[in-house]
Amino acid sequence: MTGDERTADVEPALRSYGVSVESIDRGDPLELTYMTAFPGREIHRGEIGRALNALIDRTEADEWDPVRVEGTVVRSPGDVLGTWRAEAEWFEALTSYEISETEFSARVLDTVSHAIEGAAQPAAETDPEADR
Repeated sequence: MTGDERTADVEPALRSYGVSVESIDRGDPLELTYMTAFPGREIHRGEIGRALNALIDRTEADEWDPVRVEGTVVRSPGDVLGTWRAEAEWFEALTSYEISETEFSARVLDTVSHAIEGAAQPAAETDPEADR
């Protein structure tokens, strides 16, 4: 299987996991833009998990060679909710049992960035009156 063949089925695999792919660039990095089913103020962790599970399963089946993944989550075309990323080394460490699924997830969640400033902050940090 060539490199092109190994990446050709990435989009259908993501869609089969319920990821609403808007665009995908299968290069290195793999740039994934998907529309969220949860258009709130923060990226839904479960959706990140579904996207990553599709890629992890393809890696474990020797159907995808891990590269850095840069995820962009949109509420609607052009309305970015936020971004996240996963390094190729993290996929490799996970599939070779060097790190746990929990560690892998924590690394990815540490990269989450929301387009709305302060969206992930508790009310006490965004509202000085919240303590009173």
